[in-house]
Amino acid sequence: MSGSTTGAAAPLRARGALACLWGLAAVFVVLGHDGRRVAQLLILFLPLMAWLAWPVRSPAVRRWRRVLAWAGFMCFALDGAARGFLLDAYQSAPDSSLVLGAAANTNARETGEYLQAHWRTLLLWLAGLAAAGAWSWRLAAQAGAQGTGRLSRGLVVLLAVGLLVGALGYGSKPWRRLHPVVFWAGWSQSVQVLRGTLGDQEAFRRAELARARAAAPSVAREGPSTVVMVLGDSVNRDNMSLYGYARPTTHRLETQVRQLGDQMLTLRHAWSADASTLPALRNIFGFGGLGRQDAPPHLLALARAAGYKVWWVSNHDDVAVEQTHARLADVVDFINRTPGRSTMSLDGELLDELQKALEDSAPRKLIVVHLLGTHPHYRLRFPADANPFDDAPDSVERELERQGRPYWVRRLRQDYDAAMLYHDFVVSETLALTRNAGGNPGYRAWMYLSDHGQEVGHATDHAGHSPGTAAGYRIPALLWSNDAPRPERAAIAARPFRGDWAGWTMASLLHLRWPGLQPARDVLAKDYVWQAPRLPIAISAYDR
Repeated sequence: MSGSTTGAAAPLRARGALACLWGLAAVFVVLGHDGRRVAQLLILFLPLMAWLAWPVRSPAVRRWRRVLAWAGFMCFALDGAARGFLLDAYQSAPDSSLVLGAAANTNARETGEYLQAHWRTLLLWLAGLAAAGAWSWRLAAQAGAQGTGRLSRGLVVLLAVGLLVGALGYGSKPWRRLHPVVFWAGWSQSVQVLRGTLGDQEAFRRAELARARAAAPSVAREGPSTVVMVLGDSVNRDNMSLYGYARPTTHRLETQVRQLGDQMLTLRHAWSADASTLPALRNIFGFGGLGRQDAPPHLLALARAAGYKVWWVSNHDDVAVEQTHARLADVVDFINRTPGRSTMSLDGELLDELQKALEDSAPRKLIVVHLLGTHPHYRLRFPADANPFDDAPDSVERELERQGRPYWVRRLRQDYDAAMLYHDFVVSETLALTRNAGGNPGYRAWMYLSDHGQEVGHATDHAGHSPGTAAGYRIPALLWSNDAPRPERAAIAARPFRGDWAGWTMASLLHLRWPGLQPARDVLAKDYVWQAPRLPIAISAYDR
């Protein structure tokens, strides 16, 4: 009787150990991930659990399975512990520019100094890992103890489903890249690549500053000067009620446009020359030709050489943007430490940083504010439960239905427009702060534009970056200054505008003068001459 009871209890102990091992893995996954990534990682862990649950006759095979299962668990545990430590200490993901840059810039001596300074915290994490490792070793032995026992039909079906779901997870490249072995192998390679390029980027920045000083730029205006440049991301002007969109997505900006009259300028026909961020920024700050010998120096380098104190305040986390552009500023502030589309950092958190920069005592200031804007995932670009466009069908929804757009595209359009509504709040606040905050009187100017547009069911059943449709290039562009009103505002507003020429207009707002200045590319200049950009698609007319 006791032998029978013992035999019946063995499978229960094995399943209990399996459940404990699964739960322990979940603890470490939750330490390092949030949202749907927790589910994705646990699905990637499923095949290991199914393998442990399957009866194996050979004791030798069971021993090796125990070792490999324990090693697999420890990969997930180490990943969760490393991510948890970075989140706790720096509010950063391991692939953030902060962590990647620190790893690429750190030598053995600095590593030793870091360990000496943080050994207590690291010891606690290591102790937790050691305890988890010891417990998981026992659990792996108990979970895989079944030898010749047969599985019930229900358990066989459950394991088969687990294996199938796990296989689908491994078949998805975005999911597979989250696996600790794949992720940290890629992370190590990224550190090595960055380590090799940091020296080149530093040399690039030194060269740009040297070229700017050689150009000897001056400021053709006396007295204090404060210029703010606000960069959106993935903002299509077709989704702004300021530009005629049916949903009320930009009522705050519309109010300021009405109040400010001829001091405010809304460029009605603005276009990006690029459909993605990195080339767009290179063109904006490089006057359409960054890196070419005949191109002007980087806009930030010119501003610094002319005597401006420069800030770069960002809600992005991008190593290339930081190294190529932001590090040319005097003050660099990146508030977001989670790269990629899944970051939940809201742009409104930058407003305090902008106010601090505006209150700085420097007589001449250039402040670049780099927003996430309406970058995918759209639902992460506005506060939770702040989507007024998903309550009931409206004219936009009905038009999308008439065009045959599927439900998922219509749903993403609702999220995109909610992100636009929040973006309107942030952008309008940057304008209000520019006009009113800070102690320095004198000249003030503000320019807002997006790096590129976004396709969200405008021309195709697609949502996201779109180099193949006009929506990928249609952007907003607005300007304000406290100079004398512009009676020619209507004529300027009707001009087509190129994002890759934005540097020339910014130079005008900064009142920069140097031998390479080209007023014909400044949309504010009397002798502005439009030239259509070379896009990979045909645009029937740039002035509509």
